[in-house]
Amino acid sequence: MKKFKQVIAENGPLPGAGVQPVFGRNPANGSFSPSVVKKINAIIGSYVTEDLSDPQSALTRIRGSLSNIGLTFPAISEDMMAEKSGSMDLPLTLFGGRFGKDTDTPHDEFLDDDGLSNTIEGGLSLNITYETTDTNQCRLRASIK
Repeated sequence: MKKFKQVIAENGPLPGAGVQPVFGRNPANGSFSPSVVKKINAIIGSYVTEDLSDPQSALTRIRGSLSNIGLTFPAISEDMMAEKSGSMDLPLTLFGGRFGKDTDTPHDEFLDDDGLSNTIEGGLSLNITYETTDTNQCRLRASIK
């Protein structure tokens, strides 16, 4: 009977071994490269390509897509978009953030951050700009920065 190492040596690695995960995210350090952020922004942009009568539905779809890859942002209430136009930056967290101990954490302290700022300086945020048109529709733009 052949050993597993012999089979691998004869036939090569298993299919799918060494394949990059979806969106190119490196699970070893949890970072998002600029090309990955650009791809995510393309997906987000597809939800807001036209003037919307209900911007909350587009924001719900954006929230769902980002949550599929582990990113979340705070809730947006209707009062936050009550003005004719404006913009807001919402901080993103990766898998709800980090809480606990790390190898460098002193014994009397805890880590408590967004899960992104340890690999990306300043973390990531979802930038949303909106403008109400003359026909009472909303022109919405969203991107990760």
